[in-house]
Amino acid sequence: MHQKIQELQSLVQYKFQHAKTHSTELIQQYWFKTLLIGIVGYMVLQKDLSINLDLNSVATPYYSQSPTADATDRENGARPMNTSLLNKARPVANHQETRPAAKATKAVQDPNLANTFSNMSFDDDEKAKERAEKRRKQLAYVDRYADIAKTEMRKFGIPASITLAQGLLESNVGESRLATKNNNHFGIKCFSRSCKKGHCSNFTDDSHKDFFRKYGNSWDSFRSHSNLLKLNKRYASLFKLKKSDYKGWAHGLKSAGYATDKRYAYKLIRMIEDLDLHKYDR
Repeated sequence: MHQKIQELQSLVQYKFQHAKTHSTELIQQYWFKTLLIGIVGYMVLQKDLSINLDLNSVATPYYSQSPTADATDRENGARPMNTSLLNKARPVANHQETRPAAKATKAVQDPNLANTFSNMSFDDDEKAKERAEKRRKQLAYVDRYADIAKTEMRKFGIPASITLAQGLLESNVGESRLATKNNNHFGIKCFSRSCKKGHCSNFTDDSHKDFFRKYGNSWDSFRSHSNLLKLNKRYASLFKLKKSDYKGWAHGLKSAGYATDKRYAYKLIRMIEDLDLHKYDR
């Protein structure tokens, strides 16, 4: 009898030791899965506890949960800077009481623009009288500056038609604020960090910190334009084109980044062909 009890005890110990060893092997083999199961179980338990607590609490407005948050950001919202030259109404915050919409008012144009391009609208629906007046101004500009453009062409190799078309467009036939106040006919900006007095002045065409060059006379502006194209490496490929290839020059200027207007090349080409400016390239 005593021997049977000992055999039974030995069998129980063996079974226990075998189960322990097998469990250890399983844990070693599947430790990662075991860890994941434990983490998931913990998260479920915590979420249930959080839900129960929230059901028993009073709802709090989102913006009052962060007293240190920037109040200005909450009121104005996230807006990109300098995306428009027109004044825009400030948006109403979500937590503010919505007021009845005011009557639409006409947008006010920024008075400090270097050029409004009012004479260069290329509007096909213009009345004959308006179109005739624009053409008169364009031809007067060409007549005044054609000789300068041809001089620059002979000295630098820039087609006179391109110089005249850019001058017409960038100066709004010489009537832009930039042309009348700065004698700047080509929208040339100033990037100097140490300007002397009278070297440049501020306009707001692209941002409120746009500074454009000032010139003593229009001729200086034309020469500066020639030097800009000739000395800047980004325009080097243009000088491999023929002087008669005004279309290639127009597209090259746009590709090189002279202007951000996507239709810049088209406008130059249309200007040249409408006014027969390519005759000055001969």
